[in-house]
Amino acid sequence: MTPRPALLLRDARLAEGAEPVDLFIEDGVLTRAAPSGAGAPGSADGSTGVEVRHLDGRHVVPGLWDNHVHFTQWTLTRRRLTLESATSAAEVARLVGERVASRVDPDGMPVVGYGFRDALWPDVPTAALLDSVAESVPVVLVSGDVHSCWLNTAALRVFGYPSGEGASGLLREEDSFEIVRRLQEVAAPTVDRWAAEAATEAASRGVVGVVDMEMRWNLDDWVRRIGGGTVDLRVEFGTYRAELDRAIGMGLRSGQVVDGTDGLLTVGPFKVITDGSLNTRTAFCFDEYPGMGGSPDPKGLLTVPPDELVEAMSRATAGGLRCAVHAIGDHANRLALDAFEATGATGSVEHAQLLTEEDIPRFAALGVAASMQPDHALDDRDVADAYWTGRTHLAFPVASLLRSGARVVLGSDAPVSPLDPWITMAAAVWRTRHGLPAWHGEQAIDVAAALAASSRHAVTVGAPADLVVLDADPYTASIETFRSMPVAATLLGGRFTHDSL
Repeated sequence: MTPRPALLLRDARLAEGAEPVDLFIEDGVLTRAAPSGAGAPGSADGSTGVEVRHLDGRHVVPGLWDNHVHFTQWTLTRRRLTLESATSAAEVARLVGERVASRVDPDGMPVVGYGFRDALWPDVPTAALLDSVAESVPVVLVSGDVHSCWLNTAALRVFGYPSGEGASGLLREEDSFEIVRRLQEVAAPTVDRWAAEAATEAASRGVVGVVDMEMRWNLDDWVRRIGGGTVDLRVEFGTYRAELDRAIGMGLRSGQVVDGTDGLLTVGPFKVITDGSLNTRTAFCFDEYPGMGGSPDPKGLLTVPPDELVEAMSRATAGGLRCAVHAIGDHANRLALDAFEATGATGSVEHAQLLTEEDIPRFAALGVAASMQPDHALDDRDVADAYWTGRTHLAFPVASLLRSGARVVLGSDAPVSPLDPWITMAAAVWRTRHGLPAWHGEQAIDVAAALAASSRHAVTVGAPADLVVLDADPYTASIETFRSMPVAATLLGGRFTHDSL
């Protein structure tokens, strides 16, 4: 990182009930923490050659990371038709009809919506239903978990899928991912401008870094964005199976800093998606989903067979890449852990949503992190109660994993949940929102544990000065205040990326 001027933060509180201290930062590193009033080294009052900021007893916490995002999708989704609140296919069709009538989308461009969750709807999504409100305009609706897309007949034709009488319009898993990838084909200057806005907003919420799991070759995008001035975040970029040979051939290794990015861009994990999702009823489970006995996939979908998973993880590990394995169903999680054990790979299980009692201690034993998105528990609670009856005490078992000694890291999976760590942490601490009773409150964790799972280091001498200054006490805040936590400032390597002090 480029050297930064020395900075003194006066009267900062670092823990619950702690006395204020002064924090001295040099060259992007916290070099001293002393009782308030001690001043900067070499000066009586901390003013000589040092920028001084008075925090007046505000709490300072470590810079926050979102350990699982799809950044370009998040950037684009923020401009799409919102469908999260819809409770039926008919209601979605009404919203689409209103959007088409409003003419807010450019001529020739599809209407794109995001966020529908159809698992508990009383009616069925069909192409014909969307045709009834948008016959000639292509409509593409992406589910809240991104594992399915709902298209009308015009969109099916545009994207090359069978259309006509009897076409369902509902695409799942890889077909859905292909649609999502094609929806990202926006001119680079436009999407980069939107990405810069999203990064600035993330910094305003205390975010200093993201692990970007975007389903495309992401290295060039971030080199271009950082070179163009998007410097509010540290970024680790993931690589998928289609690009694994390319990454290995380039000699990319996890943790490697990418030249020309001022230390902001590093190589992240090798990502593999091995099953689907709960809302789409494709999470791979040991037991059949209720009412799906006649389905060709009554237990969900295993999208990568175990032998292929082991082979890919072995190649990635030999090439110096850690592994991030998407697993939501209990059987998918078992197979993911088996693959880590067979290969000796390092890394994480992404989501770790439904586990068995036997597999919980294996995370710590294998040194595999559980990369979890607790806000998904609140999205899925009703669906889980319907489809995982009797097992939901093992859904998002954050507390059980921590008690077992496992490393837990938190994220949003944006756009599935907002790229806002306070919303993520609130879900882990309270296991509820909207005033509902806590969902399996026995799996709740405390604020200190949530902060630790959302950061890379403590506020300690010798650590990078990635810091967040708060306008409320996170340890005593109500759930409402915590979710909307007022952030006074964010520092990345001692540089203010957000400043409202």
